[in-house]
Amino acid sequence: MNPAVYIRVSSPKGQKTDSQRAELEAWLKRHRYKGVRWFEDHESATTLQREAFQKLQAAIFAGKVDAVVVWKLDRLARSLKEGVNVLADWCQRGVRVIAITQQIDLSGPVGHLIASLLFCIARKRGVYVGRRPGTTKAAPARARALKKQGLTVLEIAQALGVKERTVYHYLRNGR
Repeated sequence: MNPAVYIRVSSPKGQKTDSQRAELEAWLKRHRYKGVRWFEDHESATTLQREAFQKLQAAIFAGKVDAVVVWKLDRLARSLKEGVNVLADWCQRGVRVIAITQQIDLSGPVGHLIASLLFCIARKRGVYVGRRPGTTKAAPARARALKKQGLTVLEIAQALGVKERTVYHYLRNGR
């Protein structure tokens, strides 16, 4: 297993991750997790464009992380829409998501049931939970061609008008 921990506070001024870190370290020790990668942000979750969160996403897309442990699910995203989309994407990639204070583990049959219920509730509220399987926003072959020309993932994303994670997905799946 390649676990990661994501912690976040909303502001670098006066807020510290110490309490989250202490609880997470104790949980990791109790569950005998070793070799954990830590990702820490000190900014609001109003956007997913946070430095450590983007590095975590890149590690997930590259297959270097297959479990994410958080203090609470709201550390990932503030809005229901973004949170559900992140969780749906990670679950589709087989990433285990664990929120220790909420005692949520999105793995195995029970975890998949909980995730399905979350996604169902979100759909009823009109939250977008991803594109249907097999559809693409841009041509994956074009992304691979641009990569062969030496462009970075960010440059490819800008050229195709998609997000970086989409480019990682196209390059990884080799469609």
